[in-house]
Amino acid sequence: MVQEEEKTPEASEQGAEQKTAQEAKKDKSKKKKNREEELQQKLEEAEAFGKKQKEQLLRTAAEYDNFRKRTEREKSAVYADATADAVKEILNVADNLERALAQQECSVEDLRKGVEMVQAQMCAALDKLGVTAMGEVGEAFDPAVHNAVSHVEDEAAGDNVVTQVFQKGYKIGDKVIRYAMVQVAN
Repeated sequence: MVQEEEKTPEASEQGAEQKTAQEAKKDKSKKKKNREEELQQKLEEAEAFGKKQKEQLLRTAAEYDNFRKRTEREKSAVYADATADAVKEILNVADNLERALAQQECSVEDLRKGVEMVQAQMCAALDKLGVTAMGEVGEAFDPAVHNAVSHVEDEAAGDNVVTQVFQKGYKIGDKVIRYAMVQVAN
């Protein structure tokens, strides 16, 4: 007869401990695998998000570059149009000066009258362009618009008053194009 080993309670406890240790290892292995899968999924999501952000950044950079180029073209076009408008106004004056010089025989009176007409036309062209003259005798001296090239002692004129204008100044709006060259009384 074969003797059967009797299982003692200690032996069954060891078997149970081995089973729980194996189950714990399996659980630990499962948890580790789940954690790896979870981390892998998060990594893939982060990579997808990064790729999406990079594409958006590239699109934004391209849009900005296009905007910058378009703005530069528009700026150049506006400048060219403004220059063309200014030249167009001055061309009429140049044409009249050429006509005056083409006259072979004319009196001094006719010549003076023609020059006065050309000057009036030039003033009208400057007015149309928004250019205003500055620097009149009797004005208070203002270093923001006048360039004092000489001083004179004149008690009748008062202090810091323009007594003579050597060259008129011009401005568009508040921007000075050319300062008026003047003589100032002290």
